[in-house]
Amino acid sequence: GPSSGPILVLSQSTKRENGKKVQLENINAGKTIADVIRTCLGPRSMLKMLMDPMGGIVMTNDGNAILREITVQHPAAKTMIEVSRTQPQQQQQQPTEESMMD
Repeated sequence: GPSSGPILVLSQSTKRENGKKVQLENINAGKTIADVIRTCLGPRSMLKMLMDPMGGIVMTNDGNAILREITVQHPAAKTMIEVSRTQPQQQQQQPTEESMMD
């Protein structure tokens, strides 16, 4: 008959964590992403230096561009970045404010 649910394929080294420690790690990951973007805001915004895949250097204070280019491993940070990437085009004029979670 039909399958009773999804089949998950995970590495043998994958472990599941829960509890207060994971909650704090998720909060810290979110704060780290917000800190990167926060310094791009306002009249004293700072440029970020990014290296593209070809080794070229890009200078920008566009939070959306920064989030598009950075690579992260932490699941909560990845989720924040994916959410920022899925914002409708008309809202992308203010991507840094939408991406910050305080």
